[in-house]
Amino acid sequence: MNEEFFTELSAWLTEAGLASTPETAIVSGFCDRCVAAGLPLARSLLFIDTLHPVHEGRLFRWGYDPAETPLLEYGRTSQDALAASGFNPRDVEIAERWRRSPHYRMLQTGETFWRRRLNGATEDEFSVLPEWRAEGMTDYVAIITRFAAEGVIGEMDGVYSAWATRDPEGFTDDQIAALKRIVPYLGLAIKSVSLARMIRTLMETYLGRDAGQRVLSGRIVRGMLSKSTLSCGSAICEVLRASPIQLQRR
Repeated sequence: MNEEFFTELSAWLTEAGLASTPETAIVSGFCDRCVAAGLPLARSLLFIDTLHPVHEGRLFRWGYDPAETPLLEYGRTSQDALAASGFNPRDVEIAERWRRSPHYRMLQTGETFWRRRLNGATEDEFSVLPEWRAEGMTDYVAIITRFAAEGVIGEMDGVYSAWATRDPEGFTDDQIAALKRIVPYLGLAIKSVSLARMIRTLMETYLGRDAGQRVLSGRIVRGMLSKSTLSCGSAICEVLRASPIQLQRR
């Protein structure tokens, strides 16, 4: 991998983020380009938290069985959120897997990079490692691309990713250096697309689909009212003016 590769890949990621390319397409495009350049990736996953009334975040996968979906939306993982949802079994299982993951430990220690060669001596360290080893992976890398404090929104504090190879020798030092260098560009593209989706979701959730779409289209100038807004306002005023008896008759 030479400078031309890094320049072209970073440019492609920039264009993908600006074009709001779906995250799954960004992840697969990134991995395919890395493999073509000689980086022996065999499997990767990437996830990012969001602000959503139901889901805590979204996870994107590459290199898995074609029958497995490349996108998963996961539920709440904190104890308070699990209690509020009635301890849904699926959410509880995901939360337990999260607390047994390398990324969770990295959050506790403040690390941003973690690596293990997958063998009998290391596979019991975290629950995910024997699963990846069973699929033929020999080297596992976890990376957290953290956002600065000013860029954190709710639980969206970074992009979490994992990378693995089937090469018997694992990743070389140069390949690890390449991952460390280019993954932040991938994280920025994913953050850009995820933020746009999150804003649309919040607008539709708290303002309604029509009102949310009007806001997102730029109808935010004070005094600018659409016909549908006026009709809705007239209907509300009519209800407020009506007596309880009149309302019952309706």
